Amino acid sequence: MVARPPGAAPTARRDIGASLRWLAGNRPSVRLKSRTTHGLPGMQASVILAAVESPAQRDAARSLVSEYLRWVGDIARSSYGLSFDVDAMVQSDIEDRSKFYPPSGRFYLVQHAGRFVGVGCLKRLAPTVGEVQRMYVQPHVRGVGAGRSLVERLLEDAAALGYSTVRLESLRALAAAHGLYRSVGFREVEPYADNSMSAYQDPATLARYRESAVFMELSLQAKKPQGVPA
Repeated sequence: MVARPPGAAPTARRDIGASLRWLAGNRPSVRLKSRTTHGLPGMQASVILAAVESPAQRDAARSLVSEYLRWVGDIARSSYGLSFDVDAMVQSDIEDRSKFYPPSGRFYLVQHAGRFVGVGCLKRLAPTVGEVQRMYVQPHVRGVGAGRSLVERLLEDAAALGYSTVRLESLRALAAAHGLYRSVGFREVEPYADNSMSAYQDPATLARYRESAVFMELSLQAKKPQGVPA
């Protein structure tokens, strides 16, 4: 057995909640400051996460969120006969400062080779519950680990913000995304209240939407591994 130095990160994958809280407490900073970008360990040096703050970053986020929602909208329409108001969703995502922005949320852009190529968000659903939303990486960048690094960063942030549970919803057709979510600890649950699509779905088709979507949840409350700082 290899001894772990005092204060080293836990290695047990099953204790993801405690591990994320350890990471949040031992990073140099978890506060998103103006113009801050975050390099992603173990990835190409040209891939970074940037907090959405400046007007230029908000414009980039608007474009990517719109691209993502129109893509998902096409799948929803062709596979399930569903539709939703993309323009209203984009407007809310970018302009509502209480939705994805600090202090209660997080809003990241993925930057690669000098271009913004992805987006991901964390939203507060309740005092101890967060929700991952708008996880998207453009097709030509998929496969380099950007999606995994993005969701792991959002989970670290959720732990730092005091959320004990993180939820998400995703169309059943997006199976590759579900595999990523399961690999970091999410499991399927029954549809939950206040999900991200409730405000944008025709009440007459809400039941059909719930049948077309996968609802998932991850608990960040786990027994602290031995040797992890309190």
